Amino acid sequence: MEKVESFQLDHRKVVAPYVRKCCTQVGEKGDKVSKYDLRFTQPNKACIPTGALHALEHLLAGFLREYIDGIIDLSPMGCRTGFYLTVWGDKDTKEIKEGLETSLKRILEATEVPAANDIQCGNYRDLSLFGAKEYAKVVLEKGFNLNIYGDN
Repeated sequence: MEKVESFQLDHRKVVAPYVRKCCTQVGEKGDKVSKYDLRFTQPNKACIPTGALHALEHLLAGFLREYIDGIIDLSPMGCRTGFYLTVWGDKDTKEIKEGLETSLKRILEATEVPAANDIQCGNYRDLSLFGAKEYAKVVLEKGFNLNIYGDN
């Protein structure tokens, strides 16, 4: 059985918030796909409530695509400490960080959560724009590290 990359990370030693490249995989025809860990809260110390996490997912899914080309998916982590971003190619982590920060600033100005209805979302009642803005504000104030151990 192949090892899961995120299970190899010592979650006791990282310092959130941070952006890190988890891996880049190359397909049989040479195509590259990269995955990034967008960590908002300190693992095993804090997590984002589901309504706020869900609203962040909806908002970031749209905003990030305006700043980063080739996004395949943005997925919330099951532990609710952040997101995984999957993109075509092999992008510099600094580019991902800048796109994330710009997107979070836009969330602070948002007046609604996109796709907050029963047609476009499977749990549209569990969205918190207020919560999304609060977590966006907190991580922007702290700043995202590019070094997961806290030293930029």
